[in-house]
Amino acid sequence: MAITSANQLELLQTAEAVAREKMIDPDLVIQAMEDSLARAAKSRYGADMDIRVSIDRKTGVADFTRVRTVVADEELENYHAELTVEQAAPYLDDPKIGDEIIDKVPPVELGRIAAQSAKQVILQRVREAERDRQYEEFKDRAQTILNGVVKREEYGNIIVDIGRGEAVLRRNEKIGRESYRNGDRIRCYVKDVRREARGPQIFLSRTAPEFMAELFKMEVPEIYDGIIEIKAVARDPGSRAKIGVISYDNSIDPVGACVGMRGSRVQAVVNELQGEKIDIIPWTEDQATFLVNALQPAEVSKVVIDEEAGKIEVVVPDEQLSLAIGRRGQNVRLASQLTGLDIDILTESEESARRQAEFAERTKLFMDELDIDEMMAQLLVAEEFTALEEVAYVDLDELLTIDGFDEETATELQTRARERLEAIATAALENARALGAEDSLISFDGLSPQMVEALAKDGIKTLEDFATCADWELAGGWTTVDGQRIKDDGLLEPFDVSLEEAQTLVMTARVSLGWVDPSELETAEEDADADMAEEETEDAAR
Repeated sequence: MAITSANQLELLQTAEAVAREKMIDPDLVIQAMEDSLARAAKSRYGADMDIRVSIDRKTGVADFTRVRTVVADEELENYHAELTVEQAAPYLDDPKIGDEIIDKVPPVELGRIAAQSAKQVILQRVREAERDRQYEEFKDRAQTILNGVVKREEYGNIIVDIGRGEAVLRRNEKIGRESYRNGDRIRCYVKDVRREARGPQIFLSRTAPEFMAELFKMEVPEIYDGIIEIKAVARDPGSRAKIGVISYDNSIDPVGACVGMRGSRVQAVVNELQGEKIDIIPWTEDQATFLVNALQPAEVSKVVIDEEAGKIEVVVPDEQLSLAIGRRGQNVRLASQLTGLDIDILTESEESARRQAEFAERTKLFMDELDIDEMMAQLLVAEEFTALEEVAYVDLDELLTIDGFDEETATELQTRARERLEAIATAALENARALGAEDSLISFDGLSPQMVEALAKDGIKTLEDFATCADWELAGGWTTVDGQRIKDDGLLEPFDVSLEEAQTLVMTARVSLGWVDPSELETAEEDADADMAEEETEDAAR
């Protein structure tokens, strides 16, 4: 096949037809033709030559040229495509490095193999251009809803025709009982758009919480306008969902607006989600109130929040336990997802039994440590004394407020508590020394003898050992593994050392050892305070 005048215009017509079919720029198709013809010409004239082809965009005439580049003497490697300044002198008046000598060469005859190779080059370039066009078109549509038509099913995954491309709805992203046939219309959430070797991959979802939020945005104008905001969504796809909403206009009820007249708005979302029941809950910054709302229809007697552990304890009447937990734990699981907290549910009888056990344990502690009778120990526990330190160092007047306690009794109790604490500290210090704890650690300000003993038991026996500890190793913390929060026990956690206190202790140890410059420490603290103040200002503005 030769590039003759008879088929010059046919090149342009072919390029236009391919560009229209693939919805890409015709110039990209022509560039692909130029590359394919250049490759074919190299196979005719030599692979080392720099052969270039230029197709006129108006006439379709293909010009074949050989290009040689002027290079430095020491850089000359390819004698067919490069030449030195001296060699270029006969061709150029004043040759310089980087100049090009361009000579026309005769068009090539394309044999069957060369034509097939050229065709493959063109198809490959067209496919790449088509992929780029598809990625550019859909990359900005991630996190939105689009409509498509079911094209086919592959291994449980649904391939969806979305107009100028295909998307995949994976098996695990379908609502459980859904089934589709070819030609069915489907509405999905674009979860991700990725550029991959085989082309852009568009991943859809109907189980994502964001899908429900986007559906509500379509059905509720107040959400679209920003008057109402969806703060949290938790779903058990196809079964039940909870959604937390807040209104920034006091005259608009967020729950009523989402439900709509006679439930028309929420019903439209329910129908799209195959009958998934939706609880619409007013969102509030008060976690306890929000959780009480999220656990509806169950009634809640009491809520106790442990913010440091990220856990929340809910007490419900005995007869409400099954309702609060829900079928297969669904209600409490969704409430947990909605609040972002681990939720422990107790009945009133279970909480009462636990309180009694704690009461008995503390009573025994005071009886054993202070050598007092049960009645007096119970009076201390009833007044919310929980440890010897509280009895030993509390203001004497607080002990005198307890019925039956006179000044002599209160003073004697404090004396016994202090003596007992001193005995415990002395024993702990002796044990720590026996374990190998050095004076550098024992004399470090901020560590009690019991703390030093606990550290020595774990092999931390010098101030250098202590300075290498991480704050969470001392104060404890929580680690999330596979979506589950796992408790990390701290060495000083039994002594109620907080994470901030642990950080201060460790940094003080590093400063005293000369590992950290005190001025750098002050600068870091100032930056942290400034960041905290900025966050508080932003929160107040919001």
